[in-house]
Amino acid sequence: MDNKAWKGNSYLAEKDHSRESLLYLIELAQVLRQERSTGCESPRLKGKKIALIFEKASTRTRCAFEIAAFEQGALTTYLGPTGSHLGKEESVKDTARVLGRMYDAIAYRGFGQNTVEELSLYSQRPVYNALTDEWHPTQSLADIMTMMDHSSLPLNQISFVFVGDGRNNVARSLLVTGALLGMDVRICAPRELWPDAKTQSLAESFAVTTGARIRVDSDPKALLSNVEFVYTDVWLSMGESQELLEKRVEILAPYQVNSELTSFIGNDDWKFMHCLPALRDEMTTVGAELIKRFGPSAFEVTDEIFESTNSVVFDQAENRLHTIKALLVSTLS
Repeated sequence: MDNKAWKGNSYLAEKDHSRESLLYLIELAQVLRQERSTGCESPRLKGKKIALIFEKASTRTRCAFEIAAFEQGALTTYLGPTGSHLGKEESVKDTARVLGRMYDAIAYRGFGQNTVEELSLYSQRPVYNALTDEWHPTQSLADIMTMMDHSSLPLNQISFVFVGDGRNNVARSLLVTGALLGMDVRICAPRELWPDAKTQSLAESFAVTTGARIRVDSDPKALLSNVEFVYTDVWLSMGESQELLEKRVEILAPYQVNSELTSFIGNDDWKFMHCLPALRDEMTTVGAELIKRFGPSAFEVTDEIFESTNSVVFDQAENRLHTIKALLVSTLS
């Protein structure tokens, strides 16, 4: 494997990279996972320093960056929503120039894509998009790795469907990444929640070269037929107004991943995926409020499906660590 495409570079969105460079990261993640599991991992990032700017809450992404860096010998500094002057007393441009003189790389999780791009431009260091409103590129790496783990088919024959809010950052990243990798990509959502035309056009342009099959439709029965992976996410993303919730539940209830919906698949070997956290019962504050207001139809997935043998969500969560570690090693070692 050759990391020339990554050395010293940023990872702001999948669309900026080639099929070969994305596959390189996943293949390296597989190697690093094996090293970790056998206890023979060698630190490649000794002395490196990484700033983690997180304007949005996080469990998997933050932990994956911190553990990946630690196990590879690097230091991290976490700057949470109130932990820096970014965007308040200090501009993104100035923050980037300060951190660029102290750190070897920056991870950013927050709102606009313009912020992560500005950090990259002015820090002159590798910057990683740990989630913006537009894209979630570290998530899609773990997703594809998980699909490869749980399918015996070549990558270009693997099919997956995202069910739910097809406009959100996870759905958009999956659409573009699947197109770049030549996969069978399906987005199943009500028409008002389809990916924007620009994102669909971008995916279709990649598909011309890679041979990807892309379908965006509102019919679950058609899109779930013979699919290998069914993927969903919460119906209201971080930062969206709670005023949208009632309308979102109303239009997305028919897209809840439940036994009725998955009966359209037509085979027993399909796998369920979710980027987490998942709303499926009353065991969380948000879940209890949803079930009180709307009943169980307010959840994007039922507990029956989430806890079934078809579910690979915790393999998927673990793969966040391995793919983020591969990204750090590729850009900094």
